[in-house]
Amino acid sequence: MSEPARGLSLYVHWPYCARICPYCDFNVFKAAGRADEARALKEAILADIAAQAALTGPRELVSIFLGGGTPSLMDPDWAGEIVALASKLWRPAADLEVTLEANPTDAEADRFAGFAAAGVTRLSLGLQSLDDAALKMLGRNHDAAEAIRAARAARAAFPRLSIDMIYARPGQTPEAWARELAAAVELGAEHVSPYQLTIEAGTAFDRAVKRGTLVPPDEETAAQLYETTQAVLEAAGFEAYEVSNHARSQAARSRHNLAYWHGLDYAGAGPGAHGRLTLADGRHATFAAARPADYIAAVAARGTGFATDETLSPVEAAEERLLAGLRIEDGAPFAELAALGLSPAHPEVADLTAQGLIVPDATRLRATPRGRMVLNWLTGRLAAA
Repeated sequence: MSEPARGLSLYVHWPYCARICPYCDFNVFKAAGRADEARALKEAILADIAAQAALTGPRELVSIFLGGGTPSLMDPDWAGEIVALASKLWRPAADLEVTLEANPTDAEADRFAGFAAAGVTRLSLGLQSLDDAALKMLGRNHDAAEAIRAARAARAAFPRLSIDMIYARPGQTPEAWARELAAAVELGAEHVSPYQLTIEAGTAFDRAVKRGTLVPPDEETAAQLYETTQAVLEAAGFEAYEVSNHARSQAARSRHNLAYWHGLDYAGAGPGAHGRLTLADGRHATFAAARPADYIAAVAARGTGFATDETLSPVEAAEERLLAGLRIEDGAPFAELAALGLSPAHPEVADLTAQGLIVPDATRLRATPRGRMVLNWLTGRLAAA
């Protein structure tokens, strides 16, 4: 089998957390009392990766992302096993990016050093805020001082550092957010992911909103906070290469996330992990069993942890390409949206271009900064067209 021209990324989902944040709707489970299950899960993830490598055949491995959950809770040696196996089964790129998500409470120097020795090259640190009251409201188990210490330790331990922040919190003003974000930038990360707080169905925050005990900002304030985010980070030398991702340079951009947004292939291992694999019969959308015990059983029974494995139709694949591509400044080539009938001459594209929401471009569909402010509405209009 000849090696495909496009590379492959690997996402590994580690679902355990010390506590469940009230805004989180990810596939997560409390870590307490699950030590034996965690060991079995690590072995299942390794077996799943091997089974998926047999499906894909030779590929260049461009990135590994250990996400969750809280993958920094795992034994660093286990991370090393995952990185080593993936690098053996697929050909690692010379500049292979290996990202680990971590919380500030997991910032002990020996653990960071252990993960660096395991092959992690990039840390994604969930600071979320530098305001103690906000951190308490968000259900985080660290304070601002601990967040600052963790960022400094991460800069010393890893070649690259990204920090996550959450804005559009109840009662937050643009002025306060500007000061907080500027202080976060001073910690020296080369990549910042500021996420607007969303109230996801079924979360503790969703229940609080329904009770009236939590009141999110109105749309006008949320828009002002978004504009403040762009202004502060641009002034600090960051480029908004995606709606919620800002980098100081091309090299600082997340190669793994770019694989998603460019519609490239990625394997997903671990409970609830998604994957997109282009195989001989088309583009496959895979979804792993969500509960750790079910995932472990699926791997034992079938080799992979897939609960579902669907071959996407050309229209479905193009819709995914549209939704992901418009998130980044590069957009998506019209050639990859052909199944949707979209082109520069399409009436909907022409109308949105005239409104200043789509960039005039003969080869690619790209949203303007104004368009990215109303991205859900914009992609809905284009998908319906």
